[in-house]
This record gives sequence, structure tokens and C-alpha cells, in this order.
Amino acid sequence: MAKTIFITGASRGFGKLWAEAFLKRGDKVVATARNPETLNDLVQKYGDAILPIQLDVNNREADFAAIARAKQHFGTIDVLINNAGYGLFGAIEETSEQEARDQIETNVFGLLWLTQAVIPVMRAQGYGHIIQLSSVLGVATLPVLGIYNASKFAVEALSETLAAEVKDFGINVSIVEPNGFATDWGGASAIHAQSMPEYQAVKAAFAEGATPDFFGVPEATSEAVLKLVDAENPPLRLFLGKVALPWVKQVYEQRLATWEEWQDVAAAAHGK
Repeated sequence: MAKTIFITGASRGFGKLWAEAFLKRGDKVVATARNPETLNDLVQKYGDAILPIQLDVNNREADFAAIARAKQHFGTIDVLINNAGYGLFGAIEETSEQEARDQIETNVFGLLWLTQAVIPVMRAQGYGHIIQLSSVLGVATLPVLGIYNASKFAVEALSETLAAEVKDFGINVSIVEPNGFATDWGGASAIHAQSMPEYQAVKAAFAEGATPDFFGVPEATSEAVLKLVDAENPPLRLFLGKVALPWVKQVYEQRLATWEEWQDVAAAAHGK
């Protein structure tokens, strides 16, 4: 059965790839972008099956209006994919106040407003699926992406909590955690803080670790997302890419070892 998918950040990258994958198989898609002209090719190809909406996700009022318009237009919203977001590159010390606020505003609050807007629609339907775009960097961190890491850790916590709160309404929540992919996420769509020479060494080490094998092929993700949307019991978390799981296993083994090493100190701090 065809679904109605509301997806943000559909102008390029994952958003546009996934929007077209849904359209190709006969789903209806509400696709949002800051510049809706970037969606003209999909409109010309798929006609009434796509509803393009100009949207800055940072505008809470506009987010609620977009959800209402989508519901009115197609009659239902089966899936919300909160894909809009961008990367902020820079060491913590390098990052300006405005850069940090803008990153959290888009990656966390934009996602939050749309989530809040769609819940009443899905609750009234008795079903729905909210898919939040996080990152492997919402589970483990890399240097020079500190505020981005923080935004995705926030998405993880928000979404895990949400899953428990809306389960009884028939609403599923999934957190998608891609490793690196060869999109323009680190290119035209990224923001770079003003560089300080003190961080050149750590940046060089970071760049050396970004080998070609680390980056997946964006087009290969579409099938996984279609399977996620179609799953009767979708997972709370889904990695995309082959790098994420081995890396996160290593990170968590190190965390557990540290917690175990300090357990006597931790237990004593309980006080009884």
C-alpha cells in the first residue's frame, strides 16, 4: 500500500535520493526545502505525487503550518523523516557563539518542532512512523565536529525518550545513524569555523583518518530506508554503512572498561 512520506531537507543528498526512491515506487511525498526550485525536476517527473513546500525548519510556526498543509493535501502523514541538517566543522574553542547556536537550532530544534507538529496527526490516525536522522557521531565522536556531535547526541536522547512516550499511540520511532557517505555534507552544505593554528595537528590527523573506504555510496542507502519504512516492527536504531558498527563496538568496549575500572569509586559515591 502506498504511503505518504513527509521528508525535510529534500533539495539534495539523502533527502532527494530518498524522496525519489519513494516516488518511484508509487508513494506520495511531501518534500521540503529552503529553495523549492531544487525540487522542480521531481515535480516535472512525478506530478501530483509530490507536494513541494518551501520551509526553513528553524521556524516553528512554519513547521506546524507545513504539517497541517501536508495533512490537508494528502489526507494522512504515514511517515515523517526529519532529514534536514548540516555539519559544522571546527574545534570547540574555534566555534563562535552564533555558529554553535545555529547548529543546534537546525539539527535539534528544527527536528523537535516538526516532531511536535506531527504527533497529534499520527495520534489521531492511530499509527505513524517518525524517522530521525542522527549519525554515528550521535553515538561516538570525532574531533573538530564537537557541536555537530553534540547536536546528534541530543537527537539520540530526544528520540529514544520519544519512542517510549508515543508507543501506546501506535507511533514508531527510528533513529538512522549513517557513517560517512560521499554526499556534499562536508562540502557546499557545511560550515567551517575560523581556524586556529593550535588545532592544525588534530585536524591533520582527522583528515588522514578519512580514507576513501570510510565513505559509503549514498545511492546504496535508498533500499535500506525503504525496508525501514515498510517494516512492521521497525528498529529504534539503524546504522547505515559498514564502518559504523565495528567502530561503535570498539568505542563501547573502551567505555565499559573505564566504567568497570572506576566502579569501586562510583559505588562508594552512592553513600549506602
